[in-house]
Amino acid sequence: MSKIVAIKVGKLIDGNGGPVLDNGVIVIEGDRITAVGAQSDIQVPPDAEVIEEPGLTAMPGMMDVHLHIGQFNNLTFRNYRVAQYEISPELQQLYMLFHSQLCFERGFTTLRDEGLMSTRGLLTDHTIAVRDSINLGIFPGPRLVVAAFTVGTGSHLDLIHPRAALRDPNATADGADEMRKLARQNLLRGADWLKTCASGGGGTDKESPKVRNHTQEELDAVCDEAHAQHSYCSIHCFTPESQKMAIKAGADTIEHMVFHSDEMNEEIVKHGIPVCPTLLHRTDRAIEIRSGTGTSQFTLDKMKKIQPFTYETFQAMHKAGVKIIMGTDMGQEPDMGSNALELEVYVQLGMTPMEAILTTTRNAAEALHMEKDIGTLDAGKLADILLIDGNPAEDITVLQPRENIKVVMKDGKIFVDRRNGKDKSVITVDYGSWQLADG
Repeated sequence: MSKIVAIKVGKLIDGNGGPVLDNGVIVIEGDRITAVGAQSDIQVPPDAEVIEEPGLTAMPGMMDVHLHIGQFNNLTFRNYRVAQYEISPELQQLYMLFHSQLCFERGFTTLRDEGLMSTRGLLTDHTIAVRDSINLGIFPGPRLVVAAFTVGTGSHLDLIHPRAALRDPNATADGADEMRKLARQNLLRGADWLKTCASGGGGTDKESPKVRNHTQEELDAVCDEAHAQHSYCSIHCFTPESQKMAIKAGADTIEHMVFHSDEMNEEIVKHGIPVCPTLLHRTDRAIEIRSGTGTSQFTLDKMKKIQPFTYETFQAMHKAGVKIIMGTDMGQEPDMGSNALELEVYVQLGMTPMEAILTTTRNAAEALHMEKDIGTLDAGKLADILLIDGNPAEDITVLQPRENIKVVMKDGKIFVDRRNGKDKSVITVDYGSWQLADG
């Protein structure tokens, strides 16, 4: 018989967008929630283990649906350009696990990794192995959804490396048939999603965000192959023209908010495609970090130049009713685990704190097609639960400090416990005590 646990809290946010519930209780049996509501309305089984925290707020586990756990983050690497050529794929894989754990211990119970372009290729197998090792219970970590790069020669994601760098010829494809084959290879390896590009981007050298990356036929082939194999496809789009191509191709999510038009906002709403802003990556803080980790002045200038457009586009899409899902584009910066900073940007740009919470809970789960299991605190769903010191529905910034994330539960099991008298974490070393890799 599965263990029964009842969590009683002072405030409860169920992730459905309604008012915060005072004196709430969540009853869990095994890995799933069996009841949730007011303590006065829910009968707690007499044999349940009761966790009473009247000073804390319960909410669903958060999700970041656009980040890159395999990239060289400023929290672990001194210079990302140097690291690209000094770090072996085997060590990079271990950093994938560590980066995901850094996010997990701060309340992110589900992550969609949006791929990697390394000097040794895509490392899709490496990312999938990290996902599977967590699923098998070998290592503690978040639920990983793996999206594999499926892109062409000279595309935005190919330009993560300098133009003169040596490349793995099997990491990119050209023409509809080659793109379809690369898509099939990624799915064969076990990818959950495919990730492709319709436009240029911001964080790479000597590239305009407004260039076209693929033909319509190439995008169509990638999305078609994903859907044929009951998988999904996300498309990187910086411009209204690329958004139009993504909609035609059948994108399941559109990545980034940079440039927009009222016409395309209406089309995105009409087709019900969620859009991921990735605004944290555009902030002054991100640009400052990048300036110290080897980023070229060209790229820094480009990031600063497009910054105001990203904020305007977020506000326009929010006003138009676009379904917004939380994603940071976290890779090289900022610190892995500081994902909740993204939510503060949303509130600064006009969202209510509760709307911001929905982007990282219910909306994110729906975009990942996982809403039957995660995203809200409802009976029948997996028990992915956070206990927070503070009320994020009043102050979204309480989700940022590590010390405020008192409990992280995934699948009914407590992985992080920072309550008084408790000391449990997925990170086994003192935070920040590790050395920065490379010169």
